[in-house]
Amino acid sequence: MTTPVRTGTRRGAAPVRTYASAPHLPYPSFTSFVQARGPVLLRAARSLTANPSDAEDLLQTALTKTYVAWDRIEDHRALDGYVRRALLNTRTSQWRKRKVDEFACDELPEPEAVPGPDPAERQSLHDAMWRAVLKLPARQRAMVVLRYYEDLSEAQTAEVLGVSVGTVKSAVSRALGKLREDPELTSDR
Repeated sequence: MTTPVRTGTRRGAAPVRTYASAPHLPYPSFTSFVQARGPVLLRAARSLTANPSDAEDLLQTALTKTYVAWDRIEDHRALDGYVRRALLNTRTSQWRKRKVDEFACDELPEPEAVPGPDPAERQSLHDAMWRAVLKLPARQRAMVVLRYYEDLSEAQTAEVLGVSVGTVKSAVSRALGKLREDPELTSDR
């Protein structure tokens, strides 16, 4: 690898550059540069994209550009900056070239309405549920209504009714078992 050495100027002419062997280059080859700085540059690429695979592709493209320009880069201490600039320029170009999947049209496409439950069927089920709840003993009915219709916790239900939490748990469990076996609720609905 050679580096330019300024040897002087001629009157009215640009400086003359000659090349001499460099006494010390931080990276003797492109491979050694990639091995030494690859992980750091990959982190930089990941900061530019959301997808790790895209970051690897982005870094690969930037390193390819760096490899092509390797002999023209005079100061190898600035390689990180060169690759980072290549990363940024490549990502900007990708962003500008991205495909837009929007098309202008005269009429807006409306999604087809998904049919909801039949209101009459829903009301029928609601009525059947209340009839089944009314068949429960008064204490179980009170606990089911407080727990599931008033949305109280087990502790709150126990406090309102003046019983223990365990009593609420067992009574509600028995009440739900009776509701599951109610013939009006177990029919093909």
